[in-house]
Amino acid sequence: MIIKNGNVFQDNKVFVKRDLYIEKGIIVENAEQVTDHSEINASDLLVLPGLIDIHSHGAVGHDFSDGNPKGLEEILIYEYAHGITSYCPTSMTIDRKELENLFERMGNFREGHGMAHVAGINMEGPFLDVSKKGAHKQENIMAPDVNFFRRCNQACGKHICLVTLAPDVEGAMEFIRELHNEVSISLGHTGADYDTAKAALEAGANHVTHLFNAMMPLGHRAPGLIGAAAEDENCMAELICDGIHVHESMVRAAFKLFPGRIVLISDSMRAAGMEDGTYDLGGQQVTVNGKLATLSDGTIAGSATNLYDCMRTAVSFGIPMEEAIAAATINPARSIGIYDRVGSLTPGKQADVILMDKNLELVKVIR
Repeated sequence: MIIKNGNVFQDNKVFVKRDLYIEKGIIVENAEQVTDHSEINASDLLVLPGLIDIHSHGAVGHDFSDGNPKGLEEILIYEYAHGITSYCPTSMTIDRKELENLFERMGNFREGHGMAHVAGINMEGPFLDVSKKGAHKQENIMAPDVNFFRRCNQACGKHICLVTLAPDVEGAMEFIRELHNEVSISLGHTGADYDTAKAALEAGANHVTHLFNAMMPLGHRAPGLIGAAAEDENCMAELICDGIHVHESMVRAAFKLFPGRIVLISDSMRAAGMEDGTYDLGGQQVTVNGKLATLSDGTIAGSATNLYDCMRTAVSFGIPMEEAIAAATINPARSIGIYDRVGSLTPGKQADVILMDKNLELVKVIR
């Protein structure tokens, strides 16, 4: 396949007018390497890598924590239709035995045609700080447990690529030191101060779960996790850019605090792609009104959007389009160690491609 005359997004975050060559699902250097000479005319279109959502619980009425393979299929079909070609289904803080069973049931899942690829599993709970639990059920929160994590990871075929940890709870530092070479460790749902967060990053954590949300605010005398992570050039930071979780001014600030290190996520729950109403998230009732999803006490509970719309919202907030695209492609791929396969349109990588017009409307998805 040849995608002709498109404005192709490059690894250095610029667009170049050129053809893109695909052979058997892989991007190749030139036309001589292509046996399928069918063409797609991409004149006046932007040619991007498929988007990568590393933090999403569900969509279209389904949640990964339901443990239903058919439900995950529906989620992946929805994501693919919205330009997300790689996806990390994300668990909630549920009963520990149920969590192990979930990973065992879903570990052998294999997506089909017209679905986003499962790039790995994101384990958001249960190693959280009760004071910053957000929409996670308090009774299922537990202290960091290396053996429990390894059982869960073994149960799913070692597909957990990211785990959230509150660094201020007992056992957190030992957990980080023991596991940081086995999984990316993300700091979040925490009341940690600057010194604790800095120590966790020095111990091997390299990621922040939904920046600004479920953590201490950035203060001039108490910079907390945000300040510590901003100073660590190896730390990536997730950002929910749905216009609800983070004010547009702080979205702009985040891209300045974390240059080249922001990872846009949806943090979507089962209401994404659905009408307003009442839904379940991790065993708790969530009311959705427009983009806003809340528990009965007003706590924001995930989002009802998708990564493609988050990327467009970031651009509408004044983030340069190239930086917003990188934050939904290059950066998430790097953050979970899959940039050698996806995240850019480099020869040798998977041909996960989306075509977008200059109004940022999705035209076509290729995978």
